[in-house]
Amino acid sequence: MSTIHDVARAAGVGVGTVSRHLNGAVVRPATAAAIEAAIRELRFVANRAARGLARGRLPAIAVLIPYVTQPSAFERVRGILDAARDDDPPVSLYDVAGPAQLDAHIRALSSDLRPEGLIVVSLALSATQLATLEASDVHPVFLDAHQEGRPSLIVDDVDGGRLATAHLIDLGHTRIAFIGDWEDSALRFRSSARRHRGYLEAMAEAGLVVPAGYESLGDHGAGPAFDHALALLSRADRPTAIFAASDTQALGVLRAARESGVQVPDECSIIGFDDVESARSAGLTTVRQPLAEMSARAVELLRSERAAAPSSRLAEVFPVQVVQRSTTCRMARSSSGSAVGPA
Repeated sequence: MSTIHDVARAAGVGVGTVSRHLNGAVVRPATAAAIEAAIRELRFVANRAARGLARGRLPAIAVLIPYVTQPSAFERVRGILDAARDDDPPVSLYDVAGPAQLDAHIRALSSDLRPEGLIVVSLALSATQLATLEASDVHPVFLDAHQEGRPSLIVDDVDGGRLATAHLIDLGHTRIAFIGDWEDSALRFRSSARRHRGYLEAMAEAGLVVPAGYESLGDHGAGPAFDHALALLSRADRPTAIFAASDTQALGVLRAARESGVQVPDECSIIGFDDVESARSAGLTTVRQPLAEMSARAVELLRSERAAAPSSRLAEVFPVQVVQRSTTCRMARSSSGSAVGPA
């Protein structure tokens, strides 16, 4: 089995230069090419664990993520795994279900054996938590969360909420309800609240009044959304369209419509947010955010952090777009021009 000394001898460089190259440091292009050629010729396989442990690092990329079994979180993790598969350490998941668990993970990730890199998903850390990590030379990349002064990859949730609602308005709907999450102050989730704000802005810009009870907020998930939708669809002035703040919630709304005997989209149009795999299978109209692309970019930024190369300290905002499928349609019009129901 070839060793790092064999690689250095074949490349005509010192062992320290090979070590720096293997650890992601920048060396001259010609030197890097010679080392890579020697690695291929000798079929050298670096011992990541030994290298990491020698530097006081766990040979892994840590991903700190809440509710990893939720579809959008799962797709982000899948994107990270795909992007990190070829030349990065293994990925370790740290699931977060509450503030105490988040604090415990922060302490663990700041211990003597720190990860090679850290991606924080959908969580904005407190100043104390961030200082704890960075004091241990752990510099996170943030995905689906804006952390001031740190590499952050986000979408404009307010604009996404506005786009979703404008799509329904453009189809002729005026009675549009919203189903979303309570704002989680403990874990500092903000996306649903921002999408709700976009909904309200679009309704106001169109001169539309939101009837009392048309805004349903509660716990995240298909189950709570199902309950909210049942209540909305049983009203005498039931909405002709519902915007759910996530695809998971929109799928709960779809189930409620089926059980209520409300035809989608003929009697009620439904739009979600995320464009997860289950939404595509269900033919759900949704606001697509580029989950895989954002995850791949997070890995790319993490590599630059690990190599001590300069990286953008500003938030990178990715575009969102409405993808119309079979759960939304245009309202029919009476001979007088007034809306009478979906076409």
